[in-house]
Amino acid sequence: MSPLLLAVLLGIVEGLTEFLPVSSTAHLLLFEDMLGFRPKGDVFPIVIQFGAILSVVVIYWRTFWDALVGLPRYPNARHFALSVIVAFLPAAVAGALLHGFIKRVLFSPEIAPTVIAVTLILGGIVILVCERIAPKPRHFDSDALPLWKAFQIGLCQVLAIIPGVSRSGATILGGELLGVDRKAAAAFTFYLAVPTMLGATVLDVYKNRDVLTADAGMEIAVGFVVSFLVAYVVVKSFIGFVGRYGLKPFGWYRIGLGALILAVLAMG
Repeated sequence: MSPLLLAVLLGIVEGLTEFLPVSSTAHLLLFEDMLGFRPKGDVFPIVIQFGAILSVVVIYWRTFWDALVGLPRYPNARHFALSVIVAFLPAAVAGALLHGFIKRVLFSPEIAPTVIAVTLILGGIVILVCERIAPKPRHFDSDALPLWKAFQIGLCQVLAIIPGVSRSGATILGGELLGVDRKAAAAFTFYLAVPTMLGATVLDVYKNRDVLTADAGMEIAVGFVVSFLVAYVVVKSFIGFVGRYGLKPFGWYRIGLGALILAVLAMG
């Protein structure tokens, strides 16, 4: 299979899973291993993830634009921008401090599959439990969350540095436990994804700039575009799905996939 076709397939996987609480990183690593795709450096998965994140910018461009142009005049615009920044800071600090350890240890081929399988199962169990015990929501406006709530959701996002822990799952579920309406938590998760993945993309591209050849650049570009297009469709429908069915279907999916991975590892 040609590298460009592999890039298309992985772009589809990324676009489908980035905003679902199933860990897009885990799925990318698993599919890269299954398909025998070995991108140079660590840039490919991060950059195509940003392709998916860009779909949020397109869909919610009015929200971002109104906040940007309203910063000098409107308190609500300043509050929205500050809430996203405050929520972004914990992951930014943790990522900068632990970047080397994460890439060297948690993503090492020797232990990553086991870590992913275990965290998928544990995350699935947490989803099923927390969906039952989440308090009645008190905050319904994703654009006007209290700053302390935004910061707490940002702390939840730090857990996503572990392979198999979904960034969207951690923030949506964390928001629910903090009294944020599920739909509002999902929308805020989309907003928070933009600076988070932009920062991760810039950092990884800089650290792997020596392996960015023309061929590697073409694979990244193809994966980026495909993940953007697929994620656009997912984002359009995700909030409605979550509002109707909750996160339980994803919890069962995580448990099943994690158990399957452990069984394959045991047979190997």
